Amino acid sequence: MIIKIKCIDEDQPGEKWAKVFNRTWPHYRAWYLQEGFTARPGYLSCSEALEEHMPELAPLYEHICELAGGGDVASRYLSMWNPPAFMSGCTQVAWTRNRPALIRNYDYNPKWFEGVMLKSHWLQPVMGVSDCNWGLLDGMNGSGLCASLNFGGRNAVGQGFGIPLVIRYLLETCSNVEEAVKTLDRLPVHMAYNVMLMDRHGEYATLFLGPDRNPALITKKACTNHQEDIVWPEYARQTQTIERQKAAEEYLSDETMDLETIFRKFLQPPLHQFDVKKSFGTLYSAAWFPDTGKAKLFWKGKELNQSLYEFTEQQITVQISKQAESLIY
Repeated sequence: MIIKIKCIDEDQPGEKWAKVFNRTWPHYRAWYLQEGFTARPGYLSCSEALEEHMPELAPLYEHICELAGGGDVASRYLSMWNPPAFMSGCTQVAWTRNRPALIRNYDYNPKWFEGVMLKSHWLQPVMGVSDCNWGLLDGMNGSGLCASLNFGGRNAVGQGFGIPLVIRYLLETCSNVEEAVKTLDRLPVHMAYNVMLMDRHGEYATLFLGPDRNPALITKKACTNHQEDIVWPEYARQTQTIERQKAAEEYLSDETMDLETIFRKFLQPPLHQFDVKKSFGTLYSAAWFPDTGKAKLFWKGKELNQSLYEFTEQQITVQISKQAESLIY
């Protein structure tokens, strides 16, 4: 199975953003309307929610809706207010030895991988792996704040935003972990998610979020796909969340471990996984370095290095398994 990642440099949403949207919209539209047209909130509810909770993004939202053609369904989708449920895998760790780094594996179905790394300057410089066209799976801003997401292992669904837009909002409006924690405390999310944060001073935090709970600030440096307890045993077994959590904690506590060694661990089981039958597994590994503004996406035998200050537009192709499947790309 092949994935492609295209690196795009565009300060404000424009022709490049629109091109990606037009390519991916048929797939996202099918996903967004999978439960029917009336299952999703109306445009007015969507725009009012964004204005209330993320007012700084409201002008950008209007602009990207215009770039997307101004249609009702596209505008509702782009608000990310009460979207359909979606689940990922993922392992995240906060590395604090010698230099700060947020390291993660992103586990998902390749069919829905957007395949874009975007550097922008909307409210401040931001570089990250794109999802839902203007949201982010993980990334870093010019203030030295890094953020990444994973699914929290509970099937609770409620009123709130999809987590990719929450990650985007944090990186557009916050400058450090303390500010991001305060922001997450007031933002509604529509599913159970875990968010890991790190800033250039080496401060880090993991937050357990959900539509049915208050955010919980966790001091652990490793985070997989559950929160305080396992409440969905079938999902936990399928994703090996307990095994991955234990392994990640062991790596972090090993005093002989260095960055290059833990990078290799992220490319090996149990942290790295791929279920060929279900087309689900690790699509990329990433390391975000808030002290230098640099990032590395890596696979076995290949890596992609970028910087907020020297970003290069390019495209990389990676074979992640021998199975073939049509991709969103």
